[in-house]
Amino acid sequence: MEEDGTTLLRKPPPSRCRRDAFDPVRLLPTTTFHLFPGSKFKGKQKSGSSCYDVMVDIKHVNLNDSSLCGYLHINGLTEEYPELTTFFEAEIVGPDYSFVTRKWEADAKTDKEHWTLFKPFEHMADTFAQEKFKYDYRDPDNSVIFMRWKEHFLVPDHRVEGISGASFAGFYYICYNKLTGEIDGYYYHRTSEKFQKLTLTHAQERPSFGSYELR
Repeated sequence: MEEDGTTLLRKPPPSRCRRDAFDPVRLLPTTTFHLFPGSKFKGKQKSGSSCYDVMVDIKHVNLNDSSLCGYLHINGLTEEYPELTTFFEAEIVGPDYSFVTRKWEADAKTDKEHWTLFKPFEHMADTFAQEKFKYDYRDPDNSVIFMRWKEHFLVPDHRVEGISGASFAGFYYICYNKLTGEIDGYYYHRTSEKFQKLTLTHAQERPSFGSYELR
């Protein structure tokens, strides 16, 4: 979500869910450190000299599909909507998604400009775009998870097609630290101010129950 312009809102595609024909009720691999259903992160988004309060509410995590989704709440972005909430889906860089975006008006140069803002990425800057390059966030030697967060529509009314003074046509490049629970991100859209920074910290203890998929 960013400070300028308007955008046409689109509903997200249905989430993929791999099925096990022999197991009608199963526990999904839904947690990675601070990433689990019900987890919350709080912090700020900086755009120029402006700074906005942000809260992210994780609703679903499916590590089998390298994905998660949730709500992003931001305060003070516009006078008409002092509190904005959007639904977003995440692509976790790993077995299913590479560092190369290939959509949302981001090219290889854009990817490199943004990923290299994260220090843990620096040693991959010259190889990340190679077809055979793979990043495994499950490797114990990798202390961070890289993601892209794409906002899809306004909550609760997904029919709203545009907001004066705000836009979420772009997406966030995300770096999540598995050890500290901190999240850094940068918003990108071709016509927006560059390198709007998102900084979040984990804000809620893990619940005592898992997340189940019922068939």
